[in-house]
Amino acid sequence: MQLHAEILTVHTRHPFVIARGGTSEFKTVWVRLRDAQSADDGLEGWGEAAPSRFYGETAESVMTALARFTPVLEQADGWSIDAIEREIEKVLRWNASARCAISAALHDLAAKRLGVPLWKLWGLDGTATPRSSFTIGIAPDDETLRARVRDAAAYPILKIKLGTARDADIVRIVREEAPTATLRVDANAAWTVKHALSMLDVLTTNGVDMLEQPLPPHDHDGLRFVRERSPIDVVADESCIVATDIPKLHGVVDGVNIKLAKCGSVREALRMIAVARAHGMRVMCGCMVETTLGIAAAAHFAPLLDDADLDGAALLADDPFTGPAIPAGRITLHDAPGLGVQRR
Repeated sequence: MQLHAEILTVHTRHPFVIARGGTSEFKTVWVRLRDAQSADDGLEGWGEAAPSRFYGETAESVMTALARFTPVLEQADGWSIDAIEREIEKVLRWNASARCAISAALHDLAAKRLGVPLWKLWGLDGTATPRSSFTIGIAPDDETLRARVRDAAAYPILKIKLGTARDADIVRIVREEAPTATLRVDANAAWTVKHALSMLDVLTTNGVDMLEQPLPPHDHDGLRFVRERSPIDVVADESCIVATDIPKLHGVVDGVNIKLAKCGSVREALRMIAVARAHGMRVMCGCMVETTLGIAAAAHFAPLLDDADLDGAALLADDPFTGPAIPAGRITLHDAPGLGVQRR
């Protein structure tokens, strides 16, 4: 197989700020795969890497990782997706977003060749998708926060980024501006146990229905302590990377947030869903700031989820792709083969 990769620079409509900081400019990597059969059918498989410095990746490190994967891909049969994923993981273990881009491209190519969308290939109901939340990032002041909530009025589920000294005020302001919206909060591992407990009254009073990753990833005892005292479901994100993390989180949290860019492949995401279901846990899929191409790979298994936070492309001012989208939070899947993504 032949691998082509290109760094894309995209920009959010507003600065995207979370507890660890933020920016308006993001670099992702567009991956395309072709093989000998492509000369006959003209088909390419597309995928996207959305690297996060939190997990040790940049667009430049993704490009280096992809170069390391090239010898494996050159000798590979594009139908042998499972074998290819195992081999590239042996080459570089921790470069999850780079491996994810290859995985998405392989799935896209296979489904295109069969002439069906990926969700249909998996036997799913493309209409049975949960609503996606829309993220309200940390704003520099109250008026800016109010304006951003008003801008998101079309979305019935809002996810509020917290992790500041103003957390309680932020929640109250969002509730004032969105009195009927479903609210969820994400502290991105920035809280202590004491602060998490002090926030529970604020969250419940304002009708928040999910508390995502309040504590540092390794603090399972703290997460269990908070969960046992919380009337709101506690969901792990940074504490849950791959399927083998999930059994250790059973009884510690109520659910897990899967992300392709951290777990490393579409197949691993499907394994995570199965393991979480086997443990009776709430199953969510989130995203990084990425284009429609990256979002599409997760959107196709959205019918398997309880919750979705697939707004990465909706946050962009200059998304270079079209395909599955989330108008008013509705995840829309169509019958276009593969991921159903085209260059804008």
